Amino acid sequence: MRAMTAILGLSLAVVLGACKIVPDPEPGSENAASQTDEDRMAAKAAEIYDSRMVPYVAEKAIDLPALNAALQGGLDSAGQAHGVRPQAEGSPWNFLVKGQGTVVEASRESRAATLTLDATGDGRADVTIQLGPVIKGTALRDAADFIVFTDYRDQIEFAKLARALNDRAHAAITLPEGELTGKTVRFEGATTLRTATDPMLVVPTVLDVLP
Repeated sequence: MRAMTAILGLSLAVVLGACKIVPDPEPGSENAASQTDEDRMAAKAAEIYDSRMVPYVAEKAIDLPALNAALQGGLDSAGQAHGVRPQAEGSPWNFLVKGQGTVVEASRESRAATLTLDATGDGRADVTIQLGPVIKGTALRDAADFIVFTDYRDQIEFAKLARALNDRAHAAITLPEGELTGKTVRFEGATTLRTATDPMLVVPTVLDVLP
């Protein structure tokens, strides 16, 4: 009987030894393992851009004339009332802003394409809207208080998220063909200011040419 038990035990050990136990993968884990940082941050941007970022900007954006008036009292005062700033010392203020203006210059040939707007009616440029595909800065990421640095692996990954959000903003822009100078444009978006008199460079989440 002992011999039989030993034989059965040995046979079972051999069978189990020949089997490789593979746990069920977490959903998406196989893809995640093979993705680059760029792939993962592009996927994250795609996940949050339409569902969270665009409505967040629409809800939080301050009218451009109100922001300009607040800036007359100084950048920090305006920032404390209407802006978002990362905790790192010396970080610039980021603002969500909306408004409209007349196109005074349309530079659409460059990869860093822009529209320059007169938003005050004085015939001079007040706001530059970034069209891309090359969009400068991290305003869109940094103006959203639901995007937190500690949720990401490191500064490199966080920077790639900013780039991915800028790419999403560029992809969402649809403008008519032809000359835009003199057209009225409505916008919502984010801007970064280091001083109260910095030129306003906006990454748009909404950009419409009005009739």
